[in-house]
Amino acid sequence: MSAQPPELPPGIERQVPLARLTTIRTGGPAEFFARVRSVAELEQVLVWAARAGLEVGVIGSGSNLLVADAGVRGLVLKMDGDLAEITVDPEDGERIICGGAARLPAVAAAAARAGLAGLEFGVSIPGTVGGAVRMNANAYGGALASVLDWVEVVSREGRDRRTPDQLGFAYRRSNLLTGEVVARARFQLSRADPETVRERLAQLRRQRREAQPSGVRTFGSTFKNPAAGEADGRTAGQLLEAAGCRGLRVGGACFSAKHANFIENVADATTADVVSLMTLGRRRVRERFGIDLEPEVQVLGEVELPSAWRPS
Repeated sequence: MSAQPPELPPGIERQVPLARLTTIRTGGPAEFFARVRSVAELEQVLVWAARAGLEVGVIGSGSNLLVADAGVRGLVLKMDGDLAEITVDPEDGERIICGGAARLPAVAAAAARAGLAGLEFGVSIPGTVGGAVRMNANAYGGALASVLDWVEVVSREGRDRRTPDQLGFAYRRSNLLTGEVVARARFQLSRADPETVRERLAQLRRQRREAQPSGVRTFGSTFKNPAAGEADGRTAGQLLEAAGCRGLRVGGACFSAKHANFIENVADATTADVVSLMTLGRRRVRERFGIDLEPEVQVLGEVELPSAWRPS
């Protein structure tokens, strides 16, 4: 564990279970844990963590995350309050300003109510704005970078505002560093008929329900889709299914019967079960197709992933 830190500020707890804060429900506790509800609180705890020599991690909606079974050393943050608010920018009415903890489907729905188009794809991404920025999220032809105006990033050095061209966006990644937290973001959208936008959201929700498992413990897509031209246009899910992974199980973890690129916690799985199943599925795809799938899921704590395929 980390060296003894200074006296704990108000609101920071020790040994808080994290599994319940993830959608797959695996993993151990945080050495230190804090809920922060404003930029000021966020700045304060990051300065405290820096002085204490603690690494900092963030849990958003927990939908793309594996937590180490042994727990997480350092400080883990969960943001809400002001950092989860969603408002239409009063300056021109075509921008949405939201906290980094705002859930992307909620931001998409708020945009629809305001008659703003461009963020409809967000209804299919069950994560927070901060996590979506970090991962450069996209779905159903929509891309976060195309509508993002700026983000406010807070770290132990303070806060600064960055535009998309400063975030190093690539497929499923950005250049945000560990300890850099997206506190706020603004999206530049366009005016549209509210009913048309709502219909598009409903269509995307139906597509997601039909194609992906719901109401189960899963962290979402397991592997990134291969680069264009690398797998004859096949997705990671199609490769895993063709390699016989649908329904494949290790311990309490199982590749979904509905979508082979989703892993479900079907019987008190551990993070180790999930990683073992990922390893097996990846090996089957490599042996059959000669393609090395890259994990899409992020990790918190010392999750023992094979060194050749740690997520970036």
